Amino acid sequence: MMEATLSSKGQTTIPKAVRERLQIKPGDRFKFFFHPDGVILLPKIPTKRLKGSVPRLARPVSAKEIDKAIEQGATERFRRKK
Repeated sequence: MMEATLSSKGQTTIPKAVRERLQIKPGDRFKFFFHPDGVILLPKIPTKRLKGSVPRLARPVSAKEIDKAIEQGATERFRRKK
C-alpha cells in the first residue's frame, strides 16, 4: 500500500511506483472520477504513446471471424447469467 500527503496548497506527490506503472511524466494531465469505493485517477495519454502497446496479430482477421467471436462471447455471457 502506498500513501501520499496533501499539502496546504492542495498538492500531492504521486508515489514513484505509481508514476512508473502508469508511465506518467511531468506535465501529464489527469481526469478524476468518483466511484463508490473512492476516486479513480485516469491519466490522459497521448495516442502516440500507445503505439506498439497492442501486439500484432500473427495473421489478418476476417470480418466473418470477428462476427463469430462476438457471437460466441455474447452466447457465453448469456449462459453465465442463467
